Amino acid sequence: MRTISVSKLLAVVLALLLLLPLAAVPARAMSGYDPSFELTAEAAYVVNLDTNLVVYEKNSETPMQSASVTKLMTMILLLKTYQDQLDTISVEAPAYIYDYLYGKGASSADIRSGETHTLRTLLYAMEVQSGNEAAYIVADYMGGGSIDNFVAMMNEEAAAIGCTGTVFTDPCGLDGGNMTTARDAYLLLRAAMEYDAFREAASVATWQVPQASAHDAPYTIISTDKMIMSASSLYREYTQGGKTGSLSSGWQNFVSWHTQDGESYISSILHSSTDIGDNPAQIETGQIMDWAFDTFGVGAALDTTQPISELPVRYATEADSVMLYPVDDMMTLLPREGGAAVTEQTFNLPDSLAAPITQGDVVGTVTISIEGEEVGTVDLIAGSTIARNQVLYTLARVGEFFNSTYFKVVVILTMITVAVYAFVWVAAMLLTLNEEGKRRAKKH
Repeated sequence: MRTISVSKLLAVVLALLLLLPLAAVPARAMSGYDPSFELTAEAAYVVNLDTNLVVYEKNSETPMQSASVTKLMTMILLLKTYQDQLDTISVEAPAYIYDYLYGKGASSADIRSGETHTLRTLLYAMEVQSGNEAAYIVADYMGGGSIDNFVAMMNEEAAAIGCTGTVFTDPCGLDGGNMTTARDAYLLLRAAMEYDAFREAASVATWQVPQASAHDAPYTIISTDKMIMSASSLYREYTQGGKTGSLSSGWQNFVSWHTQDGESYISSILHSSTDIGDNPAQIETGQIMDWAFDTFGVGAALDTTQPISELPVRYATEADSVMLYPVDDMMTLLPREGGAAVTEQTFNLPDSLAAPITQGDVVGTVTISIEGEEVGTVDLIAGSTIARNQVLYTLARVGEFFNSTYFKVVVILTMITVAVYAFVWVAAMLLTLNEEGKRRAKKH
């Protein structure tokens, strides 16, 4: 029996049991380079995908209503199962979905009850125009006629990709119980981006829905993402796509990805205030991404052709030290002003090295930090081969032996033994002399 009701209690319990962090958390970096402006967004998370470094965050672990960002999970599950069958499987829109959605003011791609559409059309309807009916049609199909079954799948998958503050209660985000965090929204978009079909759907400003039974001709749906529309004041050439979401007139969500000059980011903006405009999350996405691209760039923190340190060498005559080189240039996110010059280097090295040394031997590490935040660690290698002088080595080992605790203990024990032996000998001699004296006395 088909049902539209969702057991929120069961969904929450399931989520709490499954929401374990399984994905690596990006590292926070360069906290001293925060923007001069304040976002109205209650939460935000901006990650450089080339280095996995977080350049900005605000309340990134605080759960908030996800609204239509929820559809990212519905699309993930659809593509995970049917990415190769998007054009070969068609699904009929069940009537009960429209009974539920009627009167809720839900965004729609105008897919009507009883129409049959391919899974690709449903994907585009969800992503381009945020069609709630499309999300429910997919949920009904994949859940075997039960929306509850599909919601359970959503929460299970959220846990699998590492979400820790996300709970889903419906497939589209209409229910206020759908919750996520700015960090989790980043994980959701990153997971969706693994599928080419999603990337393609997210990149189009408009799309034609094929003719269906209730439509005499194909019709066009328009993206809710204004940042990819060249005619929009919010347009940014670097924005590749994203997912919007809102439940009230007071705020908006937007999670999106951006590429410029070979550098890529994901930004997650939750609950931006409509006080700043009709599309506040997209307005603030433009602000924070303009700042990110202007402030940071991916570059080399180290130069593998230049020595970075030097260590003294023991037991050698051809050289008394060896130069150390980084094994990797550590491409990382650096401030455009100052670049590698603003980095801090912390070395983990011995006091000296013993010959023989072979060029390329790993002898230690250097850790790079910016504003006290670690961005990576690189091995340091010997820059030359240095042979051992056997005479120096032998003399040193002999000296080390004579200076060793073992030798000192042996000497002390030997001295004690000699002293005891001498004492016993002297005592024996005295005893002998005493006895001899007594014998002589008796004779007289």
